[in-house]
Amino acid sequence: MKKGISKLYPLIPSIAYDYYWYFAFERQNIYIKKLQNAPQPWTEDEILQKYKFTNAYRVTDRVSQYLVKNVIYDKSREYWDVIFRILFFKLFNKIETWEYIESEIGEISVKSFSVAKFDKLLTNLKTSGVSIYSGAYIMPSGISYFNNKYKHTNHLELLKYIIKNKFPEKIVQCKSMKNAFELLKSIPSFGDFLAFQYVVDINYSEVVNFSEMDFVVAGPGARDGIKKCFSDLAGLNYEEIIKLICDIQVEEFSRLNLPFKNLGGRSLQLIDCQNLFCEIDKYLRVKLPELSGNSGRVRIKQKYTVNNKTI
Repeated sequence: MKKGISKLYPLIPSIAYDYYWYFAFERQNIYIKKLQNAPQPWTEDEILQKYKFTNAYRVTDRVSQYLVKNVIYDKSREYWDVIFRILFFKLFNKIETWEYIESEIGEISVKSFSVAKFDKLLTNLKTSGVSIYSGAYIMPSGISYFNNKYKHTNHLELLKYIIKNKFPEKIVQCKSMKNAFELLKSIPSFGDFLAFQYVVDINYSEVVNFSEMDFVVAGPGARDGIKKCFSDLAGLNYEEIIKLICDIQVEEFSRLNLPFKNLGGRSLQLIDCQNLFCEIDKYLRVKLPELSGNSGRVRIKQKYTVNNKTI
């Protein structure tokens, strides 16, 4: 371990800790090279070549960029439509599903939404063997609340519930990201992880304006990554550790001689540092398999395949 680690006090880093900063640096370089249409390989790291990892900045991932550009960006839309569109898109989190529905019914909005109509389209898609959900994370089925045969039907009923109970109106009245998170968490089947991810997505729009440095929730993957990166958490909770890491990022990249290229002058935010802990957990399953997290997962499921569509 190199000098300068004292900024982590009272945390005790493990042998994996420096890989957190290396991964952030290398993954950001890959993203930049892809944007520049540089020839492959974009990295000499065989793990990063072989497996799929998200970008260092959450907002630069392909699905997040699609969300911002194609789902959110239209200043003529009312706030309830913006929030509805975000939640509909994110419940499935798959570009192809959104584009299929849009091609069949036109503009996706509160006005055009119908559980029966959308359910028929999604059921046709599912029964034809097409996956309608992203594999990025597992969505709860909602069956204990809505009791339908298909998960997607329950999620459509959930959207109906959100509209009926005026959640968009309540969200725009929230004074902080934490308040909005607590409100989203009160929606049936939304736990901590989904509520936090969705409040970040809603914050990409202009219907709210929360600082991404105000609040963070550590997901299961991030907790695994933190456990691997530190041999002693010194009584700090996961969110406190993420905030500390976020605060010392400039010094740590400098300590390790990693000239990190930030996003247009914007440093890594709390959501990015949280995500990076999730990704380093996966990376370390191959790099340092002797380390264990809370989940006990030992392999990376998704292999990397090149997507030539413009970012």
